[in-house]
Amino acid sequence: MRADSRLLTTLIDAARYPLRRQLIAVLMLFPPSAFAQRSVYIEDLTWPEVQQAIASGKTSAIIYAGSTEQNGPHMAIGKHNFIARWVAGAIAIKLGNALVYPTLPFAPTGNAVTRTAHMRFPGSVSLTAQTYGAVIHDVALSAIDAGFKNVFIMGDHGDGQDVLAAAAKNLDSQWKSRGTRVFYVDDVYFKEKQQAHEYEVSHGLPTHDLHAGIDDTSELMALDAQHRWIRADKLAPSEGGQTARTGVDGDPTKASAALGDVFLQYKIDDAVNQIRRFLGTAR
Repeated sequence: MRADSRLLTTLIDAARYPLRRQLIAVLMLFPPSAFAQRSVYIEDLTWPEVQQAIASGKTSAIIYAGSTEQNGPHMAIGKHNFIARWVAGAIAIKLGNALVYPTLPFAPTGNAVTRTAHMRFPGSVSLTAQTYGAVIHDVALSAIDAGFKNVFIMGDHGDGQDVLAAAAKNLDSQWKSRGTRVFYVDDVYFKEKQQAHEYEVSHGLPTHDLHAGIDDTSELMALDAQHRWIRADKLAPSEGGQTARTGVDGDPTKASAALGDVFLQYKIDDAVNQIRRFLGTAR
């Protein structure tokens, strides 16, 4: 398929999803030759481009952790990673002064020896809290070494949020006196979950939505334009004793891309607002 045909296909698909139209509009402002330099993802850039971006005002780094875990028979194992990368990019674009570090694809998801939690299901990967904290610490330290003055740590997976908070607090205490701040952005996870729950209540949707249900599935549906990550024929509610067999704890049959746009926007807005509050009080 020719490049212009692929772009047209992307634009047509984006028209179905209002949230993605915002990012498409931003990208269309720049010619293809400028794409790499304009990308907010450092993995797309060369080191001189990262250096130049920081010198030009991109002084904030976003470290957004995902997770590799089972998401029931209907949803791909990389769900958190796909969502985390996209949301991090949207946050950076909205902030205007940030670059995004590669998504950390692993988190605590259970015990690999005793096969607890998500580790009961093939494909899941789990880090110990100690390993998780050490990796986050070292990635953040790398961002500080690169010259970023503000580092924002956040996660898309529930387990290990306390580890992210501790890593940010530890680094901030070490670097604050040297003019560099490290913050844990919890609203992108906890506040969004509360908002999604309130939305479900107000719209008469099932509120038992703990894992791979309406919230999670809708968010990935909104990003799954090529239908790679959702198995529509496998959507089924699961709760209580069923969860041990399916890995689902909720009702993904009520999920939709339109709901996903709402929930993803919550994440973007919550993170940006909290980051702006941090920057307003950072001294």
